[in-house]
Amino acid sequence: MRMSRETIREKARDRAVRARVAVYGLFLLGGTAVGTWTSRIPAVKERLDLGDGQFSIALLGLAGGAIAGMQLIGRLVDRHGSAKIMIRAAFLQAVVLIVPAYVPSLPALTAAMFAFGLVHGMLNVSMNANAVTVERLTGKPIMSSFHAMYSVGGFAGATTGGLLAHAGLGAGPTFLIAAAVIASIAALSARWALRDTPDPVRLAPGQARPRLPRGVLFLGVLAFCCLVGEGTAADWGSVYLREDLGASAGGAAAAYAAFSIMMTAGRFAGDGLAARFGPVRLVRACGLVASAGLGVGLLVGAPLAGVLGFGAFGAGLSCIIPQVFSAAGHRDPTQAGRALARVAGLGYLGFLSGPVLIGSAAELTSLPVALVIPVVLVLFVAVAATALRAPAKPQPQPETQPRVGTLPETQPETGARALPETQTETGAWTGALPETQAETETGAWTGAETGAHSSEAAPAVTSGRTPDGLPGP
Repeated sequence: MRMSRETIREKARDRAVRARVAVYGLFLLGGTAVGTWTSRIPAVKERLDLGDGQFSIALLGLAGGAIAGMQLIGRLVDRHGSAKIMIRAAFLQAVVLIVPAYVPSLPALTAAMFAFGLVHGMLNVSMNANAVTVERLTGKPIMSSFHAMYSVGGFAGATTGGLLAHAGLGAGPTFLIAAAVIASIAALSARWALRDTPDPVRLAPGQARPRLPRGVLFLGVLAFCCLVGEGTAADWGSVYLREDLGASAGGAAAAYAAFSIMMTAGRFAGDGLAARFGPVRLVRACGLVASAGLGVGLLVGAPLAGVLGFGAFGAGLSCIIPQVFSAAGHRDPTQAGRALARVAGLGYLGFLSGPVLIGSAAELTSLPVALVIPVVLVLFVAVAATALRAPAKPQPQPETQPRVGTLPETQPETGARALPETQTETGAWTGALPETQAETETGAWTGAETGAHSSEAAPAVTSGRTPDGLPGP
């Protein structure tokens, strides 16, 4: 029985919605794991009687594991698909969250934190790769809202952990409860997530593996600059207000609270802004807002100005990383895992090294002067926003005259047309769903029917990653 065109469209939309909800779940559980762990750090330290210097060794294990996981998983994502890796990493995330509460010594805690970081790095890259595939299927920018859900998960995990600590519950039971929630979300996401079938590049004997797409490394530099700012706001914002501006303890804490709230709100608004203005204009505007906001706050030098400055800094940074990750994943769908691993790894390196850089600069000058560093770095991101445009693809030249004895090419009588995935000057692409949105040369998304469909088959992702069903990310 032949399905109507409207039925095909409805099935395609339903599949896209389910896939999107599944990725929301993965980002939510990732943030929940980190937020829960952070909220119970004092309990873990107290149980093992660790000083700050000793505990920093365990945190180094966490950082090393995260970077290692990001770099190791890229090729596996490209080889086996993001779905298989993402779901397995999600269930492992629940397991490795429990272990730090029960280890007997600092070396064991360091090993447990390395495992936690390793799994989280794997989850980070694979779920972002799957998000890129879902974004390509829907035909419109949706990466920013995924990252917003990670922020929501972090807030939920930290808040719940704090409440359980206030109720007298230990770190172990807290982690067990969080792990059960994480595993449940992973199971639900596994049912709806988009399974992508990779199309690996086949190499001849002796042939070298193709290099990463042009511009991926520079996108990693932009991620590094952006996450230096995030790390700085987390570690030094409250210190600046308390020690340099004389704010109260509560007023000092408001700096990072304003930063976090505005970042989350900005990410929820980011998809609509990206659709309207395009990624290049959006990142340029966000970089200017972040740089000007924090810069003016530093110049005024008053507690209220500092809080407002960090709020503007968070709003500006909110949409940059999602757009950078999206651009990296879309450069070459057959190498999305490797590209995202490189960009995420450099970004995370900035998040870790940024606070150290600010602290060292503050020792040589002062903290207000040192905080100019992230202002300059984010301004650089704004100037370099054109890097998010996809490299131009050579267009085949059409024949001006038909060859003798042949007929000009025409569309099939059924009216079906196959539109391969294309990219515009602003780095966007046309989607796979009918009646989705496409980005114009000005960077704005306009309504367009861009899907490839027939009366018998639902549209498919034309990116080298073909979904084979709903379950699994």
